[in-house]
Amino acid sequence: MSGTRRSWPARISRVLRHRWWDEADVRRALPPAALDRLQARIAESERLHSGEIRICVEAGLPLSYLWRDTTARERAVAVFGKLRVWDTEANNGVLIYLLLAERAIELVADRGLARVADEATWRAIVGRLSHALHAGQFEDGLRHAVDEVDALLRGHFPLAPGAVNANELPDRPHLL
Repeated sequence: MSGTRRSWPARISRVLRHRWWDEADVRRALPPAALDRLQARIAESERLHSGEIRICVEAGLPLSYLWRDTTARERAVAVFGKLRVWDTEANNGVLIYLLLAERAIELVADRGLARVADEATWRAIVGRLSHALHAGQFEDGLRHAVDEVDALLRGHFPLAPGAVNANELPDRPHLL
C-alpha cells in the first residue's frame, strides 16, 4: 500500500473514476487488429533474445485494490506475478503495464534484467510511451516500447548462434 493515504473524498473520486472505465475502453484503445500486430511484434522480438515481454492493459483497478488504496506500481507487481513474468529461466521477463483509469504506466523487469538496466533507461521508455498514449497513439506507443525493451534484451541476453527462444510466456497482450 502507498505511504500516503488519500482523503476519503479523493478515495471516493478514485473509485468512481476506476468504475467508469471498462473493457470497452480498453478495446477502443487497442482493437483486436492492434493486439494481433503487437503480438506479432513481441513474437518477432523474442526470436532475437532469451527474454520474455508481456503487455497488460487494465481499464481500472478491482474494488479490492481500490479499498486498500493500492498504487498502480503495486498492482503492476501483482500482475507481474499473476502472469508469471517472474518465472522465466533466465529471470529476464518484462511487463509493460498500463492502467487506463489513472493514465499510469509501469515497467516491471525481473531481477536478471533489472541488474543490468538502470532506472534512467526505464524512465526514458516510460516517458516516450506516456507521450504517445497522451496523444492517443496506444498501438504505436506500445510498439515502440516493445522495440526499446527488445533492444535492451538483445544487448544483455542475446541468443547464441542457432539457439531458439523457448517462448515461455504468451505473446498476446493481456487485457484486464
